[in-house]
Amino acid sequence: MRKRRRISARFRLLVPMAVAAAVMTIVIFTACTQAPKETNLLLPVDYTNVPDDMILTHFYTDKIEVKIKCRPKHIETLSKKSLVYPADIYTDLAFDPAGGTDAIEPGHYLLPVDKTRIPLGRSTSIVNITPSYLGIRLEEKVTRVFKVTVPLIGKTAKGYLARPAVCEPATVALTGAKSLINRIEQLSTKPVDLANANENFKKEVPLDLKQPELFTAAQSIFVVSVKVQSLTGTRTIKQIPIQIQNRPAKKVSIEPSTISIDLKGPHENLNSTTLTDKIYAFMDLEGLKPGVYARHAYIDIPVELVMTNAAPRVFTVKIE
Repeated sequence: MRKRRRISARFRLLVPMAVAAAVMTIVIFTACTQAPKETNLLLPVDYTNVPDDMILTHFYTDKIEVKIKCRPKHIETLSKKSLVYPADIYTDLAFDPAGGTDAIEPGHYLLPVDKTRIPLGRSTSIVNITPSYLGIRLEEKVTRVFKVTVPLIGKTAKGYLARPAVCEPATVALTGAKSLINRIEQLSTKPVDLANANENFKKEVPLDLKQPELFTAAQSIFVVSVKVQSLTGTRTIKQIPIQIQNRPAKKVSIEPSTISIDLKGPHENLNSTTLTDKIYAFMDLEGLKPGVYARHAYIDIPVELVMTNAAPRVFTVKIE
C-alpha cells in the first residue's frame, strides 16, 4: 500500500512538470518560427505623370530589388500581393539637379527611390533598396504622317497577275520619340499572301511595327484590296477547215480549203483544251450560180478572244 501511494505521489508531481515542459517547447518553437527574417522582393516600376510633349523611351529602370525584414507570416502575405513601385516623374524630377517640374527637357535623368511609397506595412522594415535611383530617358514626342505600303508574297494562280495592292486608308499618323520616328523611312502592313489567287480580293491587315509598344498609331488595321487579272497572250490556230453553208450545187470547191488565224486573249482561254472545238470557219454561198468566185471566209471565235490576223484572206470558189 505504501509503494502504491509513493508511485501515485510521484506521478502527480511528474505530470505538471511534463505539461510545463511541453508548453515551454511550444513557446520557444513559436518564438523561433516568428522571429523576423530578411528576404528580397522584386518590384516592377510604374511610371506616371510623363509630360505631354515627352516620351519615356525604353531605356529606363524597370525593376527595383527591396530587401526587407519582417516575420515569416508577413513575408508570405507580401509575396501574394502584386506590389509595384510608383514613380511620379513630375514629382521626382524636382529632386534631380538636372531638371525641375517647371521646365523638363529631353535627356537622361535619375529619379530617387522613395521607400515611403512602397506599401509594405508597419510590421516590415526596409533594409536596402537596389538601385537607389531610377534611370530614365525622356525624348521629344513628335507625330508624322506616313504613306502605307503593302508587300505582296506568294504567287497567283498560273496565268494570272496581281496588280499593286491598294491600302485604305493610304496614310497613317504615327506618334513616338523623335529619334525613333526619324529612323522610319516607310511604313508597311504585314505581308499579304497571294496564295494562288485567281480573282480580286480584300483583306484586313495590321500595321507592321517592329516595336509597336514604342509608338502610337492613329490606325492599326487597314483594308487591303488586290486586283488579280488574267495574263494575255497569243496563239495561232492552223488548218481550220472551211465549212460551206447553203451549197448551190453538188460540186463546189474552195482553194485553199483551210484557214489559219492568230488569236489574242487571256492565257486561261488560249490554253483551253477545247479551244479548237469552239472555232468555226465557213462561207455562205447562197444565190451563187456556177462559176469562179473570190470570197472571204467568216470565223466564229469565243467572245473572250480577239482575232488579230487570218491567212489567207481571199479564197477561190468554183461552182460547177
